[in-house]
This record gives sequence, C-alpha cells and structure tokens, in this order.
Amino acid sequence: MKYFIAFIAAVLSFSGAFAQGEGGAALPLVNLQTIDGEETSSKAIFNEEGPIIISFWATWCKPCIKELNAIHDMYFDWQEELNVKLYAISIDDSRNSLRVQPFVNGRSWEYEVFLDPNSDFKRAMNVGNPPHTFVLNSNREIVWQHAGYVPGDEYELYQVVEKVANGLPVDHE
Repeated sequence: MKYFIAFIAAVLSFSGAFAQGEGGAALPLVNLQTIDGEETSSKAIFNEEGPIIISFWATWCKPCIKELNAIHDMYFDWQEELNVKLYAISIDDSRNSLRVQPFVNGRSWEYEVFLDPNSDFKRAMNVGNPPHTFVLNSNREIVWQHAGYVPGDEYELYQVVEKVANGLPVDHE
C-alpha cells in the first residue's frame, strides 16, 4: 500500500509538473542518490548560469554510452561557450548501482552523475527506454527532449542548448 500511495503521488506530481507554462514544464521533485550513494533530490539539478542537460542512461545501454561519450568529446567547449551543465542520471537498478562509479571513472566523464535505483525520477519524467535526454533552461523548466541516440544527435543537442543559452525559442520534439 505504501508503494501504491508513493506511485499515485508521483503520478500526480508528474501531471502538475508537466502542465505547460511559458517556459516549459517544471522539473519534478524526486529523491535521488549521488554517485557515492548519498541521499539527494532533483533539487540538486540546477545551473543558474545557463542551460541544463539531463541524460537518462544505464551501464548496460550501448546507445547511452555512445551518446555520453560523443558529448564528452565536446563537453568542455560547450561549458566554456554556453555555460551548460550535464547531469547523467543512471537508471541502473540497486543491484547494478555499485557498478556506476567505476564505470564513470573509467570513462573520465566530467558530468554530475546521480543514481535513480528505484526509477522514481525516470517515472516522474515519463522516460521509457534510455537514452532519453532533456534540455532545461536556467529556471529548471523543460524546453526540449529526445529519446534514443544515433551518431550525430549530439549536434542537434548542441543547437538546442545554444538556443536556450541565447534565450531563443526551441522547437519541441
């Protein structure tokens, strides 16, 4: 019963969170863990200086890894030019979550990595299968999203982030 009530609460907060305003849907408030296993929440996802990218991924997801590797190759330049910040949200379950930190360290990803071992954030964001990428403005409003990855998608992502950084409207996917 406790899980059913939590699920209903998540659905209701999701419904309210995704009511479209002028800037887009607000980021839902959900509990997460840091890569070190410490408790945190989606409140920790912020960037007062520019756009935010949220990428839902898993260690077992080959397209996710390809996408995050492709972005990593350009991420430093994106940060310098657009003040963007990327949060990689691992949806690996609690059994596999111990693999995330060594996996990330082995790739030298410069992203903020959070764990979503119970998939609460995944559900709140209405994510099906990874990879699923969101772009938020500095007000933490969702302005764009994309599911899946094929090589070259990182260039479209850059164009979206560039528009957000410059205060321009974004075509919704």
